[in-house]
Amino acid sequence: MHLYYFCYMQQPQSLYLFVYGSLRSGFSSSAYNYISKYFRLIGLAKTKGLLFDMGEYPVAKPTDNEKYLVGELYKINNPEAFDFVFAQLDDYEGVNENGESLYYRATTEVLLEDKSIKAWVYWFNGKTTNKTVIESGNVFDYLAQKKK
Repeated sequence: MHLYYFCYMQQPQSLYLFVYGSLRSGFSSSAYNYISKYFRLIGLAKTKGLLFDMGEYPVAKPTDNEKYLVGELYKINNPEAFDFVFAQLDDYEGVNENGESLYYRATTEVLLEDKSIKAWVYWFNGKTTNKTVIESGNVFDYLAQKKK
């Protein structure tokens, strides 16, 4: 009984999720339907990162430079469902524990207007050598350019 109580009382590192790609509200996907069911949109936000053009889709990697990804910040509706909800997102992003996945989940500082909030983000785990950086850091700008 004590072990269960201890585990239940532990809080995750963050109850926030920052999304910059296909999980954003502008996409009509089953993944976004999932996000909107378990998370509440807080607003537009940004975090330090680089967006790379991989040809068919963009990916993001963290950076210490003053380059930013544009995205949305969400907060989980039910903190007690954290493990379940993030396990589903990990599965969608192809994250696995052996480190061989294309993405990994980590916390990062996200800027929401004048506030800094720690949030989970899914970063690309592959190589981006010789890939073009998308200077705007915005997936929607990337998609608009692809249509031209």
